[in-house]
Amino acid sequence: MHKQPALAADCVVFDRDGRLLLIRRKNPPFQGQYALPGGFVEYGERMEDAALRELKEETGIDGKLIRLVGVYSRPDRDPRGHCVSAAYRIEAGDQLPVAADDAAEAEFVADYRKERLAFDHDEIVADALTQGTGAKEA
Repeated sequence: MHKQPALAADCVVFDRDGRLLLIRRKNPPFQGQYALPGGFVEYGERMEDAALRELKEETGIDGKLIRLVGVYSRPDRDPRGHCVSAAYRIEAGDQLPVAADDAAEAEFVADYRKERLAFDHDEIVADALTQGTGAKEA
């Protein structure tokens, strides 16, 4: 049988104060650790739509896609197996997050740079910051 990587979409969302939207993972791997909102792409779904759906499912936020941050494909980025993720910058306006689905918590975090994020999400955030957040830098 031909093996192929899973596809995922991740969301980088900053509020107007430069805080980063993070979830605390409810489930392994990285249970209890901060991560970007995101998840697996469903069959027949566009990557961009998956990002917005996962954002809504995990945080209750209806986002607006701004741009692609990058594609992350290192085979060991997810301990469950090879997973390729497209990460997107998303605007959320003044909406407040409410944790749902597989997020134990969802919040805008001011001191996110001090946190060790799950998966390779630190790298994704660093890339998004290099491109500019569109928000006031914290």
